[in-house]
Amino acid sequence: MELLTDDVQIYLEQHCEEESELLRYISRETHLKVPMARMLSGHYQGRVLSFLSKMHYPNRVLEIGTYTGYATLCLAEGLTEDGLLHTIDVNEELEERVREYFKSSQLGNKIVYHIGQAVEVIPTLNESFDLVFIDADKKNNGVYYDMVFDKVNKGGLIIVDNVLWHGKIAMGAKDKDTQNISTFNNKVTNDHRVEKLILPVRDGLLIIRKK
Repeated sequence: MELLTDDVQIYLEQHCEEESELLRYISRETHLKVPMARMLSGHYQGRVLSFLSKMHYPNRVLEIGTYTGYATLCLAEGLTEDGLLHTIDVNEELEERVREYFKSSQLGNKIVYHIGQAVEVIPTLNESFDLVFIDADKKNNGVYYDMVFDKVNKGGLIIVDNVLWHGKIAMGAKDKDTQNISTFNNKVTNDHRVEKLILPVRDGLLIIRKK
């Protein structure tokens, strides 16, 4: 199940900022050469992430789940002059490709790319973050949320992708993946330390603001 029809998706993309040439290249190469290309954030969601980052103007960003770096570059667009973005991914096979993409970007010097398990890398980061984007293995959303929470500055944002899970959340599906995401969504809903809302963007973006 798709949350939006193809016609609506095309309309949205036609009425937002264009992708850069590099982002279009990453999207094309990912769809041609990388397995599970549906994991790519894509044009419209990428512009949403860029917009949120620019509005928040973060000095430090953490991304959990790099994939081919599309969302990474979108989030980096809003960094302060001396800002840094740390991004973590476990897939060593994509490392060379992704590093080349970052090297091709004017924002590449603001990106610190970590290869490894997020649960092992996060404790090594001696940083306080203004924005965190969680887009990795969905069963560990709650683990990542708990690990980063104290590292997020007051007023900071935590953004979590795929929280509507192809609409299966609202349909009450009972498969394990849907149940894991539903449990996490409820955890955030009941967390009074934060404000929260879900944007029905692509597969659902949960926007969380730390009070």
